[in-house]
Amino acid sequence: MALVQSINVSTGGIPKLPLPSCATTAIGLQGDGREHSKHATLDRAVSLFDIEIMRQLNTEGYNLVPGAIGENITVEGLAVQELEDGDCLHFSGGVVIELTEARKPCFVLDPLGVTLKKDIVGRCGYLAKVRTEGTFTIGDTIVVTKAIH
Repeated sequence: MALVQSINVSTGGIPKLPLPSCATTAIGLQGDGREHSKHATLDRAVSLFDIEIMRQLNTEGYNLVPGAIGENITVEGLAVQELEDGDCLHFSGGVVIELTEARKPCFVLDPLGVTLKKDIVGRCGYLAKVRTEGTFTIGDTIVVTKAIH
């Protein structure tokens, strides 16, 4: 079963720090800032990353915790990188998001390790827009609706 492991926000930059729950609107999670204007669009309102990839990166020598790479929602039991643009994630708390693009690593990750940007290519998570506003809560279950292409 896929579920929300951590909900993370910051006023800008990384790390994002955990909260037990957080309201979200079309522009993103309440209290979450984005330092770079290219990140502040409706199609990039929420970022996702799966804990399984984080654990794998930690076995490769990194010391990552939820929110470290700047993701808003850390999920468990959901292979985020296997999803596609247009797939919708329905959270048991009522929020619905639509995946818009695979996240690409950028210079923001540099303080976490000189090779992290290279090592995380293809497994950096996903960006999404908010389809239905509401509140994310740790432990929310997630159901995926595949996009029709």
